[in-house]
Amino acid sequence: MWLIDKLAEQHILKAQDDGEFDSLPGEGEPLQLEENELVPTELRSAYRLLKNSGYLPPQVHLRREIEDVEGLILLAQKDDEREAHSRRLQALLFCLSQTGTSVENLRIENDYFQKLCMRLGRES
Repeated sequence: MWLIDKLAEQHILKAQDDGEFDSLPGEGEPLQLEENELVPTELRSAYRLLKNSGYLPPQVHLRREIEDVEGLILLAQKDDEREAHSRRLQALLFCLSQTGTSVENLRIENDYFQKLCMRLGRES
């Protein structure tokens, strides 16, 4: 068991002994957990802690920015705007590759980028 799991368990047991869980709303009802099954079991508590504190992994930020830039490319009406957004997209995809995203994911994204460039009549 990880240290954070042990600490959490200690706090829970102390609160339970102190009666802090008695008469809470929803007592006796099943929990509605939104557990990410794709996250390895040993990382789930750490990810949950980060999520509850408002932290998002850099990959998530990059993917959101990539989606935004893709939208800007599609909406751009001038060639120079499209070109600038395309360069930004390439830079973001490179940054994403540096975060340890799997090669297969990058291939899919690169294929998508190539198709997007073809659709816009640009060479990558």
